[in-house]
Amino acid sequence: MSNEGAAVPLEVVGVRVELPSNQPIVLLKEETGNRYLPIWIGASEATAIATALENVEPPRPLTHDLMRSVIDAVGALAVRVVITEMRDSVFFADLTLDKAGEQATVSARPSDAIALAVRTGTPIFASAEILDQAGVEFEEESDEDEVAKFREFLEEVTVEDFLGGEHPDHP
Repeated sequence: MSNEGAAVPLEVVGVRVELPSNQPIVLLKEETGNRYLPIWIGASEATAIATALENVEPPRPLTHDLMRSVIDAVGALAVRVVITEMRDSVFFADLTLDKAGEQATVSARPSDAIALAVRTGTPIFASAEILDQAGVEFEEESDEDEVAKFREFLEEVTVEDFLGGEHPDHP
């Protein structure tokens, strides 16, 4: 998405496992609003995001650590992640890289782009249309309760909770 003016800044709230399906989700929230964007992701991406959020250094680089190292090695910067669209319940994203003032945008799964973004401090956006289409706005009375429950879960969940078992991954 090239029109950043139509993009809404998001923050990563965290990763959790949705019950009863045991499917991991990453939860994003508008920086200046009340809408949340839940995206179902695969187990390995959930692990990658959770380890970065928890500042866990794996003994060997994970795929997204390798991506960060490759981007650094070629002298580029990851400057923006934009969740651009949703088709048939599958989200799509663009990752914009900058090298010496020249920008290149590549298509990415949102989970991979988010896993990279939490490692590099890259800002994450969603198109306003995506938030209108898939964003969830908690009612005022339940907003604090839902966020409190989610934060409580995040405090208790560990990376090991995402290892093992079958978790489908969206393309």
